Amino acid sequence: MARGQRRGAVEALSLSLVSGQIGVLIGPSGCGKTSVLRCIAGLERLHSGRISIAGEVLADAAMGRHLNPEERRIGMVFQDYALFPHLSVADNIGFGLRHLSRPARAARIQEVLDLVGLAHAAKRAPHQLSGGQQQRVALARALAPAPRLLLLDEPFSSLDVDLREHLSQELRAILKASGTTALFVTHDQAEAFAIGDVVGVMHQGSLEQWDAPYDVYHRPATRFVADFIGHSVFTPGRIVQSEQGPAVLTPVGSLMDAEACALASAYPGGLCDVLLRADDIIHDDLAPVKAQIERKVFRGADFLYTLRLSTGERLMAHVPSHHDHHVGEWIGIRADVDHVVTFAKQGSVVE
Repeated sequence: MARGQRRGAVEALSLSLVSGQIGVLIGPSGCGKTSVLRCIAGLERLHSGRISIAGEVLADAAMGRHLNPEERRIGMVFQDYALFPHLSVADNIGFGLRHLSRPARAARIQEVLDLVGLAHAAKRAPHQLSGGQQQRVALARALAPAPRLLLLDEPFSSLDVDLREHLSQELRAILKASGTTALFVTHDQAEAFAIGDVVGVMHQGSLEQWDAPYDVYHRPATRFVADFIGHSVFTPGRIVQSEQGPAVLTPVGSLMDAEACALASAYPGGLCDVLLRADDIIHDDLAPVKAQIERKVFRGADFLYTLRLSTGERLMAHVPSHHDHHVGEWIGIRADVDHVVTFAKQGSVVE
C-alpha cells in the first residue's frame, strides 16, 4: 500500500495491508509514524517512493504524481476529534455526505450511528457527550463516506487508561463489522496488540518488523524490536549441542526450543545474548537460583520486580501481588521460556 520517504522524518518504509486488515505502527517518538500517515493521506508530498491502493497510484515521486487528499478516498481520525461544535452528532457525521440525496444521506448517517452505538445521541451537540462518545462520533464521521482506507493518529491519547482499553476493543469490533481497512498509530503497546491484525515497529524511519502481534512479541526480528517491546533484558548465554538439540546455557539455567533456537555455529564460540522477558522469569522459593530485589513496581494484580543475580546480571519478573517481598530481599527464581530468542553479543561481528 505504501512506500515512501519524507526528508527529515522518514528515510524508508515498505508495508502492505490486505483489504479489511488493521495495521498498527508503534515506535519511539520521532521515528516517523505520523509522517507516514500524512504521506498516505496526501498531506505531505513524497520525495521518493510510491503509494498505491488496489492498483491505483496515489503518489509516485519518480512520475511527479500526487493526488490531492480529497481525491484519495482516505478517511482520517485525529487526536483532537476535530468535531464541529455548532453541529449535532448526526450533522457532524453527515458532513462529508453532501453529494448524496437527502434520503440516502439520512440512511447512511443512521447506519453509521447504529454501527458505533450512538443512535440515541443523534441530536445532541458534541459538548454534551463524554470523551469516549466524542471519539466514536469522530470515527463515525470518518467511516460515513466508506473510505478505502482509514488512518487513525493516536485517537485515544487524551483519554484515561480504562477508557482507552475499552475503546480499543470497541474500535476493532467496529472496523471489523464495517470491513474497513485501517492503519493506526499509537505509542501504547497493549493498544497495538489489542487492535492490530499486523503490527509494525518503527525506528528512525525504518520498519524493523511488520508482523502478527504474536510474532512481534515472541519472535522479534531485530534486537531493537526485542528491546522495545515489553519488559525485557539481555543476558549472556552460550549455545551448545545436547541430545535433544541446541540448548542455551544462561545464568538462570539451560533453555531449549528445538524449533527456534539457533545453532551454536550461528555465533563465534556459541556466545550470544539471550532475550529474557519479565514473563519468562518465575518466582519459585524452591528454585536453586536466587536473585535480589533491586526495585519493585506495584501494578495491582502483580509486581514488576527488577532483580540482580549474585553474578551481577539483572533480570525482570512479573510476580503475583500477594508475593510482596521487600527491596533487598533474596528470592528463588527459575526460567520458563517457550520461545528462545538469541542475538549476537553486542559489539561482536558475526560472519
